[in-house]
Amino acid sequence: MAADLNSYINEQFGIESKDIRTYSPLTLAYIGDAVFDLIIRSVLVNRGNTAVNNLHKKASSIVKAPSQAMLIAAVMEKLTLNEKEIYRRGRNSKPHTKARNASTMEYLEATGFEAVLGYLYLTGNMDRAMELIKSGISKLDMF
Repeated sequence: MAADLNSYINEQFGIESKDIRTYSPLTLAYIGDAVFDLIIRSVLVNRGNTAVNNLHKKASSIVKAPSQAMLIAAVMEKLTLNEKEIYRRGRNSKPHTKARNASTMEYLEATGFEAVLGYLYLTGNMDRAMELIKSGISKLDMF
């Protein structure tokens, strides 16, 4: 069972848990983006000492919106009904930023993916988040 980092952080800072269902999809995507970035960077670093420039290039190639859009497409059939609803809400949100080097659709699909990861992280379901990420990365041969 994966450690619940979010609960640990809340405990350390004296923050009471909130009802995640009230969070906007963009808030979920905001934290989901950071979670995905941390996971990818951790995998790369833990594979062995490498020049930081090489680590950055590889991480950037995976965490960018077009790659995230491909990843969510690769695991879409694995999503639960609840996860599909969170994805849909994230994808249909109205972000106030534009993606660089990505189409609008790729950016919105990536936002949906990040919203799912954010939801899973905030609800302490990192095992499920890892299952989806590993499945997508494996299907797309990203490493």
